[in-house]
Amino acid sequence: MDEYQTEETAFVVEEVTKIIEESVEAAIGGSAYQHSRVNQWSTSVVEQSLSQLSKLGKPFKYIANCIIMQKNGAGLQASCTCFWDNSTDGSCTVRWENKSMYCIISVFGLAI
Repeated sequence: MDEYQTEETAFVVEEVTKIIEESVEAAIGGSAYQHSRVNQWSTSVVEQSLSQLSKLGKPFKYIANCIIMQKNGAGLQASCTCFWDNSTDGSCTVRWENKSMYCIISVFGLAI
């Protein structure tokens, strides 16, 4: 955090992680993987996450991405890159899982 940022204006990874984890638990919880519900779950996770992040009132534009994958032994490789100001912008990725699926959520916060 630089000298102009305070806890109220910084992208705090721990705070964002908690919001994401709560959103996933609320949307998916202990549900078993069902292909027909994946679109609904992923939409719900990102919408709840963004809703809670916006309630923080911090000066950020947020981008959220959610991947839900059945646990069946298949591999997944994903990457992303950003060109931004490391002193003001931030990102957070959370990997959540239960017995039948993985849910990987990435949130990017871009300072306004």
